[in-house]
Amino acid sequence: MKKSQSDMRQHIIDVARSLMTQKGYTAVGLTELLATAGVPKGSFYHYFRSKEEFGQALLEEYFSEYLGRVDSLMHAQGTAAERLLGYLRYWAQTQALEHADQKCLVVKLGAEVCDLSEDMRSVLVTGTAQIIQRITSMVEQGQADGSISAASPPTVMAEGIYQLWLGASLLVKVTHSEQPFDVAMTNSQRLLS
Repeated sequence: MKKSQSDMRQHIIDVARSLMTQKGYTAVGLTELLATAGVPKGSFYHYFRSKEEFGQALLEEYFSEYLGRVDSLMHAQGTAAERLLGYLRYWAQTQALEHADQKCLVVKLGAEVCDLSEDMRSVLVTGTAQIIQRITSMVEQGQADGSISAASPPTVMAEGIYQLWLGASLLVKVTHSEQPFDVAMTNSQRLLS
């Protein structure tokens, strides 16, 4: 049975996400991507005008899916602090060394594509701002319900937490140890209390 156009486009993005999560953006050529996806070259250009436009679509899809998961976690039961710490535990679990297929594309592709494409960098700016906005909302709710200290403005605290966890994710890759996540969790708990 032949896939619909939207299914084929999504199939290409799904295959690419797996490949690029492992190898990076520039290391995956169109030939490898299309062979792995089982898609002819002409079909790729039917859905995407260029590899750069494809990269934008890949990142937009990643953020859409990721933000949906974040929203679910942040609307769970418990105080705002408990929900925010639950999100951070989810981050550590999904970015653990054994979950190569779920790695954060911000960490994997961020530095690489920001130098290659202003449009892809723009998607990263928008997506990371949306994540920080959600963390900010949790901090505001936590300050309102008393579960998070009011020591810092919510936006400053949210940006600090996000930067802390991005750095920890990078160090997990560099050290092949999950100890940076333990340090990030300890520091996050300190910031929130």
